Amino acid sequence: MEPSPNTPPEPDATKATPWLPYVLPMLLFLVATQGESYLPKSVYPVAYAVKAVIVTAALAVCARTWRKELRFEGKAIALGIVAGLIGLPLWLGVDAITPPLAFLGTRTAYNPLVEIPDATLRTVFLATRFFGLAIMVPIMEEVFWRSFLLRYATDQDRWYTLPVGTFSLAALAIVCALFGVSHPEYLAAIVFTLLMAGLLRLTKSLLACIIAHGITNLALGIYVLLTGNWKYW
Repeated sequence: MEPSPNTPPEPDATKATPWLPYVLPMLLFLVATQGESYLPKSVYPVAYAVKAVIVTAALAVCARTWRKELRFEGKAIALGIVAGLIGLPLWLGVDAITPPLAFLGTRTAYNPLVEIPDATLRTVFLATRFFGLAIMVPIMEEVFWRSFLLRYATDQDRWYTLPVGTFSLAALAIVCALFGVSHPEYLAAIVFTLLMAGLLRLTKSLLACIIAHGITNLALGIYVLLTGNWKYW
C-alpha cells in the first residue's frame, strides 16, 4: 500500500535515538539561552549570534530526518498565514489580562536602540534577532512541539509512524502545559498552542504551522520595535 503523503518516513530501525534530530536543536537553544542569563548585558548581541549559528547549524544537519514532512500545499499555507495573523493580537490580548507568575521569570528585554550606539552593529544585531525570531525559532519549535512531542506523547513506542497532525487529547494537554511554563506569557502560550494544534489537525501540515508561527513572531518583533515594549523581546 502506498504511504499517506502526510506520513513521515520511518527512521532506520537500527537507530536507537530517532527522536534526536527533533530534539537536539531545541536542547541547544535552551542551554544557550540559559547561559545568556549569566552573561553581562553588553555581550548579549554576541551571545545571541553564537546561539543563532549553533542552532541553525543543528537544524540544517537534523533536517534530513524531518524535511520530508514540510510539504507545500496551497490551502494549508493560506490557513497558516491566516493563523499567523491572528496569533499576535491573540497573544497580546490574552497576556494583557493574565497575572504574571514570578517563577517563570522574564525575557531579556534587551533594547538595541539604547544598548548599541553604533548604527551598523545595531542593524546587524536586529537582522540576526529577526532571523532567529521569524525563521529559526518557528522551525525549531514546530519541529519539536508539533512534529515530535505531540506524536511522542500520543504513542511513545511508535510515534514516528503516526502521520503529522495525529495526536491525542492527553498529548495536547501535555504540550499545552509544557509550552505554557516555558514562556513568561504562560496563558497566551497555551492559547497559541491550541491555535497551532487546531491548524495542524485541520491541515496535517507542519509547514503551515511553521509559517503561522513565523508570521506571528515577525509581527511581534515589529510590534516591539514600533512600541518599545521590550518585555516581549
